[in-house]
Amino acid sequence: MSRYWFRPKRFGYGATATTWQGWALTFGFPLTLGGSILAMVADRAGFWAWMAWAVFAAGVTTATVKVARAKTDGDWRWRWN
Repeated sequence: MSRYWFRPKRFGYGATATTWQGWALTFGFPLTLGGSILAMVADRAGFWAWMAWAVFAAGVTTATVKVARAKTDGDWRWRWN
């Protein structure tokens, strides 16, 4: 049996974290992207390195959304309540 990390939001679109795993994913996502940006700036990365970073960021974003949707108890849709 799968334990859900998120629950659908009461208002709006998406989900809200309900377990420590959900909160870890929620806070880990911006920390990962922020840390990678700091590393790129510190390295004085060129154009192609930033293009590679954009592909990395898109992959991390896609993976995060897929995990969050899979671990949500219900569907993601707009809710007025």
